[in-house]
Amino acid sequence: MSEKKQGLKIALVGNPNAGKTSLFNQLTGLKQKVGNFPGVTMDKNFGFFKLPDGNSSIIIDLPGTYSIYPRSMDERVVFDVLSDSTSEDYPDIIIVIVDASSLERNLLLFTEVMDLGIPTILALNMVEVAKKENKSISVKALEKEFETKVVSINARQGLGIEKLKKALTEEINKPSKAFFEATSLSPEIIPVIKDKFNLENDYLAYQYAQQTYSKQFLSNDEKRFIADAKVKYNFCDRQFQTRETVERYQKIREKLKSVVVDNGMDSNETRSNKLDRILTHKIYGYLIFMVILFLLFQTIFKWAEPFMDMIDYGFAQLSFFTRQYLPEGALTNLIAEGIIPGLGGVLIFIPQIALLFCFISILEESGYMARVVFLMDKIMRRFGLNGKSVVPLISGVACAIPAIMATRNIESWKDRLITIFVTPFMSCSARLPVYAILIALVVPNRNVLGFFNLQGVVLMGMYLLGFLAAILSALAMKYILKAKDRSYFIMELPIYRWPKWKNVWYTIFGKSKTFVLEAGKIILAISIILWVLASYGPGEKFNNAEEIVKTEMQINHIDDTEYENLLSAHKLEYSYAGILGKSIEPAIRPLGYDWKIGIALITSFAAREVFVGTIATIYSVGADVEDESTIKDKLRAEINPKTGKPMYSLALGVSLLIFYAFAMQCMSTLAVVYRETKTWKWPILQLIYMSGVAYLGALIAYQLLK
Repeated sequence: MSEKKQGLKIALVGNPNAGKTSLFNQLTGLKQKVGNFPGVTMDKNFGFFKLPDGNSSIIIDLPGTYSIYPRSMDERVVFDVLSDSTSEDYPDIIIVIVDASSLERNLLLFTEVMDLGIPTILALNMVEVAKKENKSISVKALEKEFETKVVSINARQGLGIEKLKKALTEEINKPSKAFFEATSLSPEIIPVIKDKFNLENDYLAYQYAQQTYSKQFLSNDEKRFIADAKVKYNFCDRQFQTRETVERYQKIREKLKSVVVDNGMDSNETRSNKLDRILTHKIYGYLIFMVILFLLFQTIFKWAEPFMDMIDYGFAQLSFFTRQYLPEGALTNLIAEGIIPGLGGVLIFIPQIALLFCFISILEESGYMARVVFLMDKIMRRFGLNGKSVVPLISGVACAIPAIMATRNIESWKDRLITIFVTPFMSCSARLPVYAILIALVVPNRNVLGFFNLQGVVLMGMYLLGFLAAILSALAMKYILKAKDRSYFIMELPIYRWPKWKNVWYTIFGKSKTFVLEAGKIILAISIILWVLASYGPGEKFNNAEEIVKTEMQINHIDDTEYENLLSAHKLEYSYAGILGKSIEPAIRPLGYDWKIGIALITSFAAREVFVGTIATIYSVGADVEDESTIKDKLRAEINPKTGKPMYSLALGVSLLIFYAFAMQCMSTLAVVYRETKTWKWPILQLIYMSGVAYLGALIAYQLLK
């Protein structure tokens, strides 16, 4: 082991809810990154930490699974990584984290992983939960019976982490024999596969036969070789897997007799069971969930508002000072009118993004989010969705991209496709900036019923509108798509806990950082391009703008301030951006939109949140040097030239809100849908359908309210 200490690769494996994410956070802190597994469109989390001997190590957080036999695409990644020694993610050591309160079930995965022959450490988590259930566990007996190194930890509180790091630097002895003898099932095929693929481990060769067609790194010829061998030696996949699982559990139970002393549960009902009777009740459960959602959106608007106003004002001042103190010229204009407003359009929404993910993280950490999934399962089935669809739909509130990728655990093709198709209707964090700016413009900031903030109520309504569109679309697809296969929803409910605030902080920091860096790059790039398009234009009407406006000035007796405003408006209208916006104005005029909003609609097809950055840039181009207005001030001051009234009226605001609630304006999401469905058919249909629903909804709203 000593020669591998530099750059040691460690794989973190465990059942769902065993504490894997908490341990990963404890080991890596903020030194985490997201990448993709080679050959698979599946996100992986990996991080870095120092060992006690000073050497560095890389830890890879593999998807949670109950067994190395995959039931879904994400679980397949676990065995692919652990069985392919040529993979860049192939580990030197495996840490298997197990829940001490459910030791028998967790040890099935551990024994399978250990039999693969990679040095393995058992991290015994949640010992305190086992004690509350009157179970006492002997760590020494566990080490002896399973011939492995065991480290007792508390992943949430960080206890035992240093001891675990120290264990990684020590020699890890392999068991004297395999926990399960694979040759007892198929003695003939294992030597053949070992010889063909130059393998040393019997159980690994056995798994090549078990999982032939799910292994990404095997060529078609290699798969055919194994398939022929399976026929020749009568290898029965399902039958052997069942026998193996039964024999493993029998052996685990026998060994645990000397490891665990179970004094039985208290006669009193557990706290989790008592809470579940209320929180998962068929009536109270939904009411409580609605109240939590209501309070969440109230808080997002109320608590974030002062910080957003401060950021908005700060960038307005920065733009003002840039114009004042930098020499006049194109570069100064680019910075003051393009880059600074573009950056402001990103950073102004960090308070709301951070609060949203803070509350989501608290709900997940506490164990309540799993109950929400359980509750919503009953509703989902009525609309043609599988219970497993709930996880992607709820994840879609954060971002549609990982949410769509999360559909891989849905076995039914029909259920998975419907979930992929409707998930983008869920209001993601990219829509939050658009909602925030429009609601602040057209909805009064006042309380209703003396307590509830009206803007917060409208924000919650937008999220519920997206959910309603998703389930109604799913219901329609239920009758359009024909498929006989069905899938089932199996989920373990974790115990209730107080949130671990360090994990909440990691979530807030990581998600906010991703928003700023990923969305920020797009918004900043588009802001610069927009500034160029809005500052330059073709033809005489742009090049001779000063003469044209001066002529109008003499006719209408306009003062100098109005002249500057008219000149800026004239140049913008006949710039490249203006021409682009006016080209689609006839199509969007029935919705109440002008060519300026048209520009924002076009650019926000790259990403929805670009709408705010575009509007900020458009209204900043040509602004007076003395102008210190914020984004909100500029939008409120915009006048509709046809009516002479404020452009951003209630009718226009509601129309835009509905358009952005329904429209598929995210190129990355379309790319992921293509990647998951392996055809352009579904993303194109998704784009047409969602854009059509958005246009129709916005049209009806504007025509009714104008």
